Amino acid sequence: MKPMVAARIAARELRGGRTGVRIFVLCLMLGVAAIAAVGTLRAAIEAGLVREGAALLGGDAEMEFTYRFANDAERDWMDMKADRVSEIADFRSLAVAGSGEDAQRGLTQVKAVDTAYPLAGSVVLDPPMPLADALRGVDGTPGAVMHTALIDRMGLGIGETFRLGTQDFVLSAELVLEPDAGSAGFSLGPRAIVYLDDLSQSGLLSPGTLFESKYRLDLPPDADLAELEAQAEGLFREGGFRWRDSRDGAPGIRDFVERTSAFLVLVGLAGLAVGGVGISASVRAYLDGKIATIATLKTLGAERRTIFAVYLLQIAVLTLVGTALGLVLGAGLPLLLSPVLEARLPVPAEFTIFPVPLLKAAAFGVLTAAIFALWPLARTDHIRPADLFRDAVNDRLVWPRPIFLGCLVALVAVLVTLVIFTSRTETLAAWTLISLAGAMLVLSIAAMGVRRAALWLSARAVLRGRPVLRTAFAAIAGPGEGAGPAMISLGLGLSVLAAVGQINANLRYAIEGELPDIAPSYFFVDIQPDQIDGYLQRVEGDAGVAKVETAPMLRGVITQINGRPAVDVAGPHWVLRGDRGVTYSDMPPDDTVVTAGEWWPADYDGPPQISFAADEATEMGLVLGDSLTVNILGREITGEITSFREVDFSTAGIGFILSMNPSALRGAPHSFISTVYADREAEAAILRDVADTYPNVTGIRVRDAIENVSGLLGGLATVISYGAGVTLLTGFVVLIGSALAGERSRTYEAAILKTIGATRGQILTSFALRSSVLGIAAGALAFAAGSASAWAVITYIMDVEYVLFMAPSVGIVMGGLLLTLGAGLAFAWRPLSARPAKILRARE
Repeated sequence: MKPMVAARIAARELRGGRTGVRIFVLCLMLGVAAIAAVGTLRAAIEAGLVREGAALLGGDAEMEFTYRFANDAERDWMDMKADRVSEIADFRSLAVAGSGEDAQRGLTQVKAVDTAYPLAGSVVLDPPMPLADALRGVDGTPGAVMHTALIDRMGLGIGETFRLGTQDFVLSAELVLEPDAGSAGFSLGPRAIVYLDDLSQSGLLSPGTLFESKYRLDLPPDADLAELEAQAEGLFREGGFRWRDSRDGAPGIRDFVERTSAFLVLVGLAGLAVGGVGISASVRAYLDGKIATIATLKTLGAERRTIFAVYLLQIAVLTLVGTALGLVLGAGLPLLLSPVLEARLPVPAEFTIFPVPLLKAAAFGVLTAAIFALWPLARTDHIRPADLFRDAVNDRLVWPRPIFLGCLVALVAVLVTLVIFTSRTETLAAWTLISLAGAMLVLSIAAMGVRRAALWLSARAVLRGRPVLRTAFAAIAGPGEGAGPAMISLGLGLSVLAAVGQINANLRYAIEGELPDIAPSYFFVDIQPDQIDGYLQRVEGDAGVAKVETAPMLRGVITQINGRPAVDVAGPHWVLRGDRGVTYSDMPPDDTVVTAGEWWPADYDGPPQISFAADEATEMGLVLGDSLTVNILGREITGEITSFREVDFSTAGIGFILSMNPSALRGAPHSFISTVYADREAEAAILRDVADTYPNVTGIRVRDAIENVSGLLGGLATVISYGAGVTLLTGFVVLIGSALAGERSRTYEAAILKTIGATRGQILTSFALRSSVLGIAAGALAFAAGSASAWAVITYIMDVEYVLFMAPSVGIVMGGLLLTLGAGLAFAWRPLSARPAKILRARE
């Protein structure tokens, strides 16, 4: 036959009946839509970040210094290069309203600004007014603005006063919008904004206190950002600063969005894999219904390649339809919901049609459809004219010809390559694909095991006299129930949900359950050297205090290892990203375990020596005798690593990556930090007394920080659960397809059972029982697979002890039961209502 003949036959078949291929289109549409929607949302946020880069950063460029302000040379260079410069100090402090036992205290992230702020964007206040008017104050008392959460927590009203350190401020307005909030990163408290000059008498910015100074630059339109960055690095690298500019105004937000969306795309791939199972099952069911047509065509002389072309063309058309519908849905939903998304997203977004994520989703969809449809399509080779006289479905495994297997391997290779190299997290993408392949293999083997077990049970003597059970298990063992597609599709969807649920529950338990029992009540920071004795006298003399830890605190950036740039030696390790805590002590602190080397003598006054955290040293490839150069407040200090020690950050206590001998840091301005382990009843009095006696000292309640982190985890888990929900929805569609494909065989089965005397109730019970068995098996497997995945993530990535939570597990198993039962019973009524005589005559 000619190609046009194959095309005409394919067109007539598609016009003649589309019932069997709707599941194909729906599965493909959902998978493509999920990936397209996530890609469109990510592209919209990235476009918004580029468009609003200067506003998010607060200027065209920024130079940030740790625990110091810019020196004269640095400030002169900025004034020379920029049209305007805005100076900001950012730090944590306690806002105090009232006095004595009635005082209200709230942890706040203070932004102390100058009159040039903001260089880009606008601050929105309630009641509406310019920021300058709000910060001018009343009757000599400087003004301040606060975020709503802090105002409510402290019970303040507009016009009332509060203190930062020893300085009084009047609350002038509520802070509604902070244009550069996206560049601030994670904070433990809501924002308050004041003038920098008004803090001169507050005692909060003394030498050694913890703060960052930021200088925003309003540059000329023709300024070359890359060239300016290189100049600043060349001139001031030894001073220790960070450069950011509007090309990447909010890197923290960008990284978070990128990682979250990458994970959601991979969850979408899981949904597409589930859809692929549905595609394979629907193509197989569709072709099973065409056995007579294919046998007839072969009887009339049609070649097998012509018949293959007929059905390949049909699948190609359906693939294009499903992909197109998925792209329309995936691109249209973000556009349709853009007003809601823009209002809820904490970052700017620019919603439009983005071709790249749509092309990517289309490629994934087409390749997935081709991979999962090719094997059942190849079965057309094995249909013979004699099958016209057979009515049973052939369920035996038939391997396709080598040419089809070669094409299948090539398609899989193309899909894997595309997924990995278009992902921005290649390792995560690779492991996700491996996990999906492994999960599908395990679920396929499990489905075969369930069918064999059902066949074995159906022949046992114990089921004699129990026709309902016997017919149910016999049906599971047969091809009509679609045990394989049902368990694979539902199992994958439930596995993703099970893993997300267990990971979320374990992280919350680690933060909210175990940690408060061993964590301190408070962190106190910015304790000045002349305050430490009085502070210790107050907290150590409290009967409700179990333990107090203190340590001198500096911050430093590791710039070199053995005389070479640190990043070149140890790579992008987290210890090298930004500044780290540095301390000193004559003797090892209590409970310190030195794992290698020796601590310096108590009276050591020689060249600088360093004790480094053992685990991090191993990760960075450090050994005893290596030299480290640390920039502390602009001063380069090079020391030798003479010991490694254990540092346990999981206790939320004091832990330093790097400790030095005291003489190495002699004369460097610094403060002390302290942790207090106290009974709940004593906490309020401790905070009140320390804050009243030392207004510059900031107390951070650990439980508040835990609640803040828990909220972020909950939000992330919710987002991921939504993505997993799409996978589960696709799995449910596959279940519907399996139930629909088996409706014909169930109708015939019901007719036979009615003829031999079975009641409708018995037949319905048999249908419900077989669906329940498959659902419970899929749920149990999903629980095992999801729990195993969660264990690996929690143990090896999060480095937290894994705990199995039964509530999510029971929910997963019950979910599998209810979904399969619902899908099975939805297609049980037509077989039950069919008349046996009519059905049996049609099969003669």
